Amino acid sequence: MASAPAPPQAPPKPTWDPRRPQAPFPWLRPTIRIRLTLLYGGMFLIAGILLLSIIYLLAAQAISTGNQPLFKIVGGTSIRVSSDNCPAITAINSSPLPLSDFNDAIAHCVDQQRQAALDNLLSRSLLALLGLAVIAFAFGYAMAGRVLSPLGRITRTARAVAGSDLSRRIELDGPDDELKELADTFDDMLERLQRAFTAQQRFVGNASHELRTPLAINRTLLEVQLSDPEAPVELQQLGKTLLATNERSEQLVEGLLLLARSDNQIVERKPVDLAEVASQAIDQVHGEAESKGVKIRGERRPAVVQGNGVLLERIALNLVQNAVRYNVPEDGWVEVATEVQHGQAVLTVSNTGPVVPAYEIDNLFEPFRRLRTERTGSDKGVGLGLSIVRSVARAHGGHIVAQPREGGGLVMRVTLPL
Repeated sequence: MASAPAPPQAPPKPTWDPRRPQAPFPWLRPTIRIRLTLLYGGMFLIAGILLLSIIYLLAAQAISTGNQPLFKIVGGTSIRVSSDNCPAITAINSSPLPLSDFNDAIAHCVDQQRQAALDNLLSRSLLALLGLAVIAFAFGYAMAGRVLSPLGRITRTARAVAGSDLSRRIELDGPDDELKELADTFDDMLERLQRAFTAQQRFVGNASHELRTPLAINRTLLEVQLSDPEAPVELQQLGKTLLATNERSEQLVEGLLLLARSDNQIVERKPVDLAEVASQAIDQVHGEAESKGVKIRGERRPAVVQGNGVLLERIALNLVQNAVRYNVPEDGWVEVATEVQHGQAVLTVSNTGPVVPAYEIDNLFEPFRRLRTERTGSDKGVGLGLSIVRSVARAHGGHIVAQPREGGGLVMRVTLPL
């Protein structure tokens, strides 16, 4: 009889622990608080020692000066009293004075000499304090810059990441303090963001293929069925309805995919003239504008920006299409202008149309939102046009502003950096 098979062995436990290793003595970790405490405490101690040494030397000099005799007795044929610092004592030789006046003169001279020594000590101490203050501020500024230099490195990396370079890492080396912990945490976050964006791009690519293929097959089958002249009228009418629904679904898919792609920053940039982009958009909408009786006008001056030409063309196309479709029934117009103002490229699209309340302007840029309706339900689009415009403008470092026109219509103003 065959023996029973051995039960499967349990998988080995992972030997790598994702948690950060703990130091055996965490209170000995060279944190920034400890380093700054030692630094500023040491600077204060050194400055105090220098100041005390200077004051000691100045006081010793003042005491040495003050210990000099106030007067000296000179002899000759007669004894006289002479003083270099107290002229009043020297004057006693010419006219004898009582002993009390002589003692008063000596006391007054002592007071004068003591006050002169104190004034000299104070002035020199103030000069020494001023010099030490200048040195302390300069040394403190240099040391603060050295301590905060990792923050500058983190800021530069964050600014580079904001420019869509997710491959940058800080990789801060040095003591295991709070700044290194912050840099390592930031690097981990960037790693996760890069993986998330890579997965998103992969998903967008796969979804683009998986969603477009069945819609394209449906459109082909419907067009083949509609091309049959012997098809019943009811079947042709149903085919046209399904074809319009399929076309709307294709537009929705294209809009969603474009919105997902344009949410990221533009990595590969090339010179693009907004005037040329606007002219191409007008050419595509020209037939629809003529059928609706809308005139397109405006002066388009050269305004070259760095960006993606396809996405920038979608900005102009969406704005011009909306301006044509949401217009007045008669004598409508659309004005498309490009120019450079204050170092920025500006695309302005104005049109006549229904009156738009100012409080509903922000809702127009939300996906699937229209004026006075929250869901798409008309044949004018899928409700993603202005959302795509705002997303693409932000991806290029610009922004869009909408303002109601007096008498109806809107003024759309897209500003992009040169």
